[in-house]
Amino acid sequence: MAPVDMPALERSIDRMALQTGFSGVVRVEGAGVVELDRAFGLACRAWGVANTCATRFGVASATKGLTALVVMQLIAQGRLELSTPARSLLGDALRTVGADVTVEQLLAHRSGIGDYLDEDSGWQVDDHVLDVPVHELATTEQYLRVLEGYPARFPPGERFAYCNSGYVILALIAERVTATSFPALVQELVCAPAGMTATAFLRSDELPAATARGYLDVDGLRTNVLHLPVRGSGDGGIYSTLDDVHALWAALFAGRIVDAHVVADMVRARSEVPSEAMHYGLGFWLDGGAAILEGYDPGVSFRSVHDPATATTHTVIANTSEGAWPLARHLDETLPVTG
Repeated sequence: MAPVDMPALERSIDRMALQTGFSGVVRVEGAGVVELDRAFGLACRAWGVANTCATRFGVASATKGLTALVVMQLIAQGRLELSTPARSLLGDALRTVGADVTVEQLLAHRSGIGDYLDEDSGWQVDDHVLDVPVHELATTEQYLRVLEGYPARFPPGERFAYCNSGYVILALIAERVTATSFPALVQELVCAPAGMTATAFLRSDELPAATARGYLDVDGLRTNVLHLPVRGSGDGGIYSTLDDVHALWAALFAGRIVDAHVVADMVRARSEVPSEAMHYGLGFWLDGGAAILEGYDPGVSFRSVHDPATATTHTVIANTSEGAWPLARHLDETLPVTG
């Protein structure tokens, strides 16, 4: 990759943040050296608390990468297999999940099961989509109420269809195999070996200090607390920081979470996804030689790109629904990944 003029890039980021009303953080790191680190806007508008580069943010569906790593750890321990039928661990729950749906298909979004949050159905990010009170969704088992009753969309393995339900089911499977809560599994199997000390499944109605509230719009005080489960699970809802996100990439490709051959399998393309101009592996989006985590929820937008060939990472996190995308596109254009 050609050298990048970092002062010029920082000036352009500052201009775009001002023009778009960006609220969040941006980091560019190369070979372990932070080259650009910027924070904008407010973590709490009511009290005028500024975002900093150490603020915790919701990262929405970036959680799926951590879920996939938990599952791959359990496979490495011999407690699951990629070929394990999901039905074998669901008991009487979720009868619409067919007997031939496997753990691998759930990880790769190729299971064909129905989705409680179908992003191809005309859903808008700020819609109220949950049909149970959000405060009643605080554990993975409680999600069964919103997962029930969705028929299969196509036979397992036929094609890719992004599926949030599949990743909640993976969290449920992990809990049932280990008799351990999913948040505890993420802490033990991913955060601890990666050194991610600030990452956790927080309740949105009791966020601690130095944590950004998620706002629906560029202006105003309305937050996302009525739009999302009060506590996340396998498909989304974890909170993290720039330091922890970048620590995750470093630990992942150094083989400190799962062995290198497992990482290689996770970032092997299982599906081409033309609508996103990317491919998908197991828990990670893929673009050329880069691995990507993305998140998009009411009050949350997140994109982190890691190119292992150049050891370059760039991350944008916003505490608004749409805020991250202009800056993320700018970084993608300025810092192209290897082929």
